[in-house]
Amino acid sequence: MKTKLLSFFIILAVLFFSGCSEDLSTEANMGRLTVQLTDAPFPYDLISEANVTIFKIDARYKGESMEGEENTEDDGKTFIVLMEEERDINLINLTNGITETLVDMDVPAGSYDLIRIYVKGVNVVLIDGSTFDLKVPSGEQTGIKVFIKPSLFVSGELSSDLLLDFDVSRSFIPKGNSKNISGINGFNFKPVIKASNLTAAGTLSGLVSTIQNEEPIGLEGATVSVFAADTLNTSTFTDESGNYTIMGLIAGSYDVMVELEGYESQTEEEVTILAGNKIIQDFDLVPVP
Repeated sequence: MKTKLLSFFIILAVLFFSGCSEDLSTEANMGRLTVQLTDAPFPYDLISEANVTIFKIDARYKGESMEGEENTEDDGKTFIVLMEEERDINLINLTNGITETLVDMDVPAGSYDLIRIYVKGVNVVLIDGSTFDLKVPSGEQTGIKVFIKPSLFVSGELSSDLLLDFDVSRSFIPKGNSKNISGINGFNFKPVIKASNLTAAGTLSGLVSTIQNEEPIGLEGATVSVFAADTLNTSTFTDESGNYTIMGLIAGSYDVMVELEGYESQTEEEVTILAGNKIIQDFDLVPVP
């Protein structure tokens, strides 16, 4: 199934708040922060739902502690609560650039270097209706820690955008024979989430097609993998029309490889991603002789 090349994009569910708290509302220097969650596709031919319930998100503020805010064991830094309401999300529905905002609120200006995501109610539903409830290692008690590198700086009276890339293929690990639906007997949940500062990141999208009767035909289910210095950064699948979208790529140069059974693989080297821009990279696959 080549699960190491599969990745799901959960895209952020958004809640609207008027401010952090009564204490924070008096802060003169405030900036706008949005948090988005994204992911790239999983073996969608076998999975109909990959569900999580996010019930709290907080962020570590690197400035001085503020009166009235909770201090934690993490170097004594202050954590600001960004969201505290249950949101049920089926990650399978959030692919190829679909986003759902989780946070949109005013926060104190300054740097933030860590997000904690609290989850529960994790389960996977196969296309035959089989449901597997999964244990959450620590996300329900202490939150899943996601470091922001480089740190996200929120400026006064400006908006900063953070994208959370939830890698479903590495987070939901099938047990048994994953090549056959009857062979899957469960899943282990080991959450893998990457945070990207969208002000320093770009988007890669395009069409994967082949030529039939002198016309380009989009290819569904092709794996699009992005490598940085020979290391897999992220990946996704093409949709029913052959289109793909990968968000949250830090500006730089990448090698992009496309694979689909029955076709010769194709690699485009040194694709340059620019911050704040969408880069189009199409692929024309040739059938295996």
